Amino acid sequence: MFSGDLPVGLPWQTISAFARILTNQNLTGERFSTREIATIIQEWIELPNVRLLSPGERHWPIFRQMLIEGQARGPMITDAQLAALTVEYGGVLYSTDRDFLRFSGLRLVNPLTQRQNQ
Repeated sequence: MFSGDLPVGLPWQTISAFARILTNQNLTGERFSTREIATIIQEWIELPNVRLLSPGERHWPIFRQMLIEGQARGPMITDAQLAALTVEYGGVLYSTDRDFLRFSGLRLVNPLTQRQNQ
């Protein structure tokens, strides 16, 4: 997606989760230093097709709808917020997490199969 021409929206929640996971020394697999993660994120941000996504004026009503209709609780609150941000910007969320199917109005694509659910 980063090497294509289509705009790629990156929510700050996703950027911080990427940094949190890949610098966590308690997890197995290759870990990165803070400097390495900061360099990767900087490279993403500098790409011409990348847009940083922050909640706008329409965010709360959409987020509220996702919370209530999606019956989001606990960790699902973050999913509801990402779903609301995607809907607010008119985008498509790429995820293999089927929990996102609970949010009406969200266009969701599984990047492994490229199948879209609505």
